[in-house]
Amino acid sequence: MIFVRCLTLVLLGGLTLAAPASADTTGDQPSSRFGAEGFMLSNGMQVVVIPNHRAPVVTQMVWYKAGGADEQRGKSGIAHFLEHLMFKGTKDVAPGMFSRIVAQNGGRDNAFTGEDYTAYYQTVAIDRLPLIMKLESDRMANLQLKDEVVLPERKVILEERRMRIDNSPAALLDEQTRTAIYLHHPYRIPTIGWEHEMEGLTTADALAWYGTWYAPNNAILVVSGDIDVAQLKPLAEQYYGVIPARPVPERVRVSEPPRVATARLEFRSPQVAQANWTRSYQAPSYTGGETAQAYPLQVLSQILGGGETSILYRSLVLKQQLALGAGSFYDPGARDITTFGFYASPRPGVTVAQLETAMEAEIQKLLTEGVSAEDVARAKSRMVTAAVYARDSLSGPANIFGAALANGRTIEDVEQWPDRVAQVTVAEVDAAAHQVIHEKEAVTSILLPDPTSLAAAGPAAAPVAPSPGETLRVRDDDGQAVGSPGPGILGEIR
Repeated sequence: MIFVRCLTLVLLGGLTLAAPASADTTGDQPSSRFGAEGFMLSNGMQVVVIPNHRAPVVTQMVWYKAGGADEQRGKSGIAHFLEHLMFKGTKDVAPGMFSRIVAQNGGRDNAFTGEDYTAYYQTVAIDRLPLIMKLESDRMANLQLKDEVVLPERKVILEERRMRIDNSPAALLDEQTRTAIYLHHPYRIPTIGWEHEMEGLTTADALAWYGTWYAPNNAILVVSGDIDVAQLKPLAEQYYGVIPARPVPERVRVSEPPRVATARLEFRSPQVAQANWTRSYQAPSYTGGETAQAYPLQVLSQILGGGETSILYRSLVLKQQLALGAGSFYDPGARDITTFGFYASPRPGVTVAQLETAMEAEIQKLLTEGVSAEDVARAKSRMVTAAVYARDSLSGPANIFGAALANGRTIEDVEQWPDRVAQVTVAEVDAAAHQVIHEKEAVTSILLPDPTSLAAAGPAAAPVAPSPGETLRVRDDDGQAVGSPGPGILGEIR
């Protein structure tokens, strides 16, 4: 399943978290710390425990520090391909039996591949944790692949690309937009892969990727739920600690050259019923670029696009009534640089040009007048409140810590997120805005209906494209409903 970056929600450790619309914190509030603890196995595998004793349930996640951006040129999609193939069996577990065993024991499981990592997870009752640890550690060390299972699965990922990307105008435009935002960095290559390269992926390619990156010393085990360090440590040592460490290559990433020109992409399709406008800029992340700007940029994105009280929504949707939706997006969780930007969808009768002019006026007003102390205080309050609510989730914290650690951050970085957000000043927000938003470096993408083709094809050929902030629900391979917040830049593939 395609995961696209969420545009208008607070970003905590790379995971999107939404605070209630009315959430304003005053006075004392519950702790936003997760109480996570970590330790290292003798083979170099990092382990994190996040206690949550609300129910006798746990989520186990294993994160490998390798994703689409680590692929060899010409082998795009191999990280995602191997994610599929990890369910194809070992000496002791037949192909397809992994998920069946989990389901038979009352659990659910899945996996996803991103630009910087690949993760596998299961949620089960606490007494089933040894079983799923045995299963997961087995395929970490003993995956068996032959052409009989690999080649049919290659057809599956090609069909997944056709369904998720090629049949979606928004996804196709996103894919093209990435190639304009990133001139040289591997983030410009789709995680699912280019079709002509996917067609050539082989069993040998999959085994080479597995042998290169799937080592315990390149993995992170995160367990969230009704457990503590004393309970987990002997289990982790029993199942994962016995797997020998192996040499893992350095993750070499090229840097971006300076941008000297704007880019503008326009895509018309009879499948599009609602026009969308997006403008993107390269921006630093927690660990890439001018990293000190990551927290101010999160506050800025909340001010501009954090729901119906945000500046852009109030101006373009409510006051001027030019847009059906409007906001901003920023994901600081990438290992390297990332993107910051704006989006909007015009109301019926409003042209994209009219909406673009109004949006540009708002951007210029931001750069000229800056943000107010009141807006900054309100945004920080909502963001810190979101961190408090995040503690109630079982799998959410496991995602937060896994993604952060896989991309070079620490447990303390995540735990201190609310404190660091609370310390952001008005001057820092304004400085970050001026540092990132340069029109000469902007990438503008416009998704438009094609009235001629639409009229010829008839209404049945024109499904509605997701609007910004809308959730697109699809079915994964297990038949379970899964959701994807959108739109934005293509991120993770399930």
